[in-house]
Amino acid sequence: MEDKWLAWAKQLQAISSTGLHFTQDAYDRDRYEKVAEIANAMLAAIGSVPIQRIESLVSDFAKGYATPRVDVRGAVVRGDKVLLVQEATDRLWTLPGGYADVGVSPAENVVKEIFEEASINVTARSLYSIRHKAKHDYDQDVRDFYKLFFLCEQVDDESPAPGLETIGVGFFGLEELPPLSTGRVIYSDIEAAVSSAGRRREPAAFD
Repeated sequence: MEDKWLAWAKQLQAISSTGLHFTQDAYDRDRYEKVAEIANAMLAAIGSVPIQRIESLVSDFAKGYATPRVDVRGAVVRGDKVLLVQEATDRLWTLPGGYADVGVSPAENVVKEIFEEASINVTARSLYSIRHKAKHDYDQDVRDFYKLFFLCEQVDDESPAPGLETIGVGFFGLEELPPLSTGRVIYSDIEAAVSSAGRRREPAAFD
């Protein structure tokens, strides 16, 4: 669960971002800029990082209505094992996925990410979970995310292999998981994938 001070600082930052985008009043602009300065200072203090680092993470600041970002993840399940990839950046493991790109549907995004990170072609079969990152035990983040998790099925005969952003790939059971990149995925995401893959139920519509 996200720290309450982090949540409040992020909300202040979002309010100032949206306000600066829409306001036509010079006095209101000055007020929103001060709110943004305070929010960024709070976020920098909470994360023990320079303010410039906070500002660089929010590249869309004051460029529209502030909304959460979207992260898509795909689970390819074989029996009781799930496909994981090892990220090159932190050398930790995760379900393949990443930011959702503009102009591409959530399912198309996750299919693309799995090919780029694990070198296999899949189809998105069903949506098994939607999570607000701040409400769960992921690493804390100054950005706000909705996380979409899809059950996917391989449609080619290729063996999984690392892509440009990954250095390892493999299938793992719940009792043998490698160290997870917990900013991206947590144990319960993988557990839910295995559980969902074993149930027959009407899938949610998506795309």
